[in-house]
Amino acid sequence: MKVFDLCCEHEHAFEGWFASADDFEHQRETGLLECPMCGSRQVRKLLSAPRLNLSHAGETEGRRGSGAEAGAQGRAEGAEGERERGQKGQEMPSSGLSGGAEQMRELQGALMRGLRKLVESTEDVGSRFAEEARRIHFREAPARAIRGTATARETAELREEGIEVMTVPLPPSLKGPLQ
Repeated sequence: MKVFDLCCEHEHAFEGWFASADDFEHQRETGLLECPMCGSRQVRKLLSAPRLNLSHAGETEGRRGSGAEAGAQGRAEGAEGERERGQKGQEMPSSGLSGGAEQMRELQGALMRGLRKLVESTEDVGSRFAEEARRIHFREAPARAIRGTATARETAELREEGIEVMTVPLPPSLKGPLQ
């Protein structure tokens, strides 16, 4: 499994997992890759350094001791390695991104998590948004959080009627069913 740091033409950084480098190239060339933020298919691979955990390699060959001592030492080193790899036990790749780009990546991740939570906690009423918002406001329908689409005019009319609405553009990756 290959994990690559990727970036679209708008500098949205994200990660992709592929069976091989050839698999990445094939998906990129056939237009199967797209940015989860904006949907752009102009995706490129960023430079990244491989993350190798070699802290155990030279240490175990030079040590002498009983099997119990070696096992305890291995477990202690394994626990330390777990902390290095992150909470889920997977190795954290080094991205090679500058500090500002790394902060942007973290911000994008936080934004995507927030948008996913918004999508999960609201009902999609589609193009009936203005109608359904009015029904809820005037207590003709049960109160609940909804999302959907409305024209600029419909949105302005809802605000004039005292109905609070917020425009939140969703990235293409969140418009389909969540997995």
